Amino acid sequence: MLFAVSMTFIDQTIVSIAAPDIVRELGLSTSGMQWVVNSYLLSLAAFFALGGRLADLLGPRRVVVAGTLVFVVSSVLCGCVPEGDFAQTWMIIFRSTQGLGAALLFPAALAVVVAVFPVERRGRALALFFGLSGALTAIGPLLGGWLTAWTWRAIFWVNVPVAVVALVLTLLAHIPDRRRDEPLDSPGAVLIAVGMGLSVLGFQQASAWGWDSPVTWTCIVGGLVVLVVFWRYERGRRHPLVNLAVFQDKAFTVDALVLFFAMLAFVPVFFFASVYAQVSLSASPDQAALYLLYFFAGFAIASQWGGRMLDKQGARAPLKIGTALGAVGFALWANKLTDLSMHDQWPYVALAGAGIGFILAPASTDAVNRAIGASYGEVTGVTQTVRNYAASVGLAVFGTILTHQTTEKVVSTLRSQGLSPGEAHGVARDIAEAVTGNADARQPTGTGRAAEAMRDTMASVRMDFAEANQWVFNGMAIALAVGFLCAVRHPGDKGAGTAGAVGDETPKAV
Repeated sequence: MLFAVSMTFIDQTIVSIAAPDIVRELGLSTSGMQWVVNSYLLSLAAFFALGGRLADLLGPRRVVVAGTLVFVVSSVLCGCVPEGDFAQTWMIIFRSTQGLGAALLFPAALAVVVAVFPVERRGRALALFFGLSGALTAIGPLLGGWLTAWTWRAIFWVNVPVAVVALVLTLLAHIPDRRRDEPLDSPGAVLIAVGMGLSVLGFQQASAWGWDSPVTWTCIVGGLVVLVVFWRYERGRRHPLVNLAVFQDKAFTVDALVLFFAMLAFVPVFFFASVYAQVSLSASPDQAALYLLYFFAGFAIASQWGGRMLDKQGARAPLKIGTALGAVGFALWANKLTDLSMHDQWPYVALAGAGIGFILAPASTDAVNRAIGASYGEVTGVTQTVRNYAASVGLAVFGTILTHQTTEKVVSTLRSQGLSPGEAHGVARDIAEAVTGNADARQPTGTGRAAEAMRDTMASVRMDFAEANQWVFNGMAIALAVGFLCAVRHPGDKGAGTAGAVGDETPKAV
């Protein structure tokens, strides 16, 4: 199961490193590249609850195999995207189906772990499962940098041998399939997918449509209204898609909120930090991956401490420490971005990573401990839906902020060099779309006024982009600070571990 889920979490961040090459070869637009990244996360968020429920109804082994096949076929098709006008649509469609495969696979794999491990060993298995997900998310950019040196298409093709091994191991393991004889809540699945899709669409397109556009707010508000309808509909169902009774536990609600605010920063930081490294620091994809390694180092160390603290003290302590460290780390990192030096930034990058490391496994494990009369698949569907929805919103909102700030700062730079307001805005918009869309701005090429302006003023543009990124990273610090305010509300007791079979002991983190 660990082998199977490894693909899904690496693919959350691996595309960020390869994005410049993808944009250059396929000619994607700024919003198109953002959707290539975001569509995977959005699909995960929209279908995770469905995946958890299907694992209960059809049996986890069947859903693991189905999810793996959907994921790997989609991966192959992403790597085989043809050049031309249809390339952008092709990538977005099959990145979305990749997300669907992952949404089926992860909760089913977790249900397998719960089913096959005896009670006395289940805690360590569960903690490893949650901890690995965060670690593999951080490894994605490192693997992406190495594979991109050959071809960016390899970041998708690498999933094929992994999937083959995962399927063989799944067949050899003789996993028992426990099924529930209950109906599937199809209307609930549609409502949650539509609600999340509409709201993220509004956030994502705000930079293009404008925050003052009625269409933007129609999507955002309309999506949230649909999610409220979903909530009310589920409460009246005998066999709901999601057992909302888990939110009656204050600690579970706090865990979910802390995960939401942490994930606003966690997945987006890999995308924005890699773009910053390649644009402002003139780093190669491999160098950008090493830059992100500082974050992963802090994350890996802190996740171990956080797990031990959860075992001894409960979730409140690691959540408070993690959100506080994360807020401070991202704020200090933001302040150092304009130094344009990797060497000066690494302590703060590691500190930000440590903050996230203290949060993810303890919050996820504690949330599962709080399940009330629900299966592990259902509860994981809730927490993972929260995590991936937050990541999608974070990418959309911070992407809008970055585009706006980059445009404003580059306009100011070009105006100071004598360009008229109209010319400056036109060139600045092209430059902002190039760098925020992850086009290769390390060595600007091409023709036209935008390319010429980028070549002539690249030093200034790099600083402008670094200053624009300060808004993004400070936004991440604010998200973690709000997460801290939620963490202090955690009651501090340990979960009862009532999910699954009666008499299960509370899962522990390692």
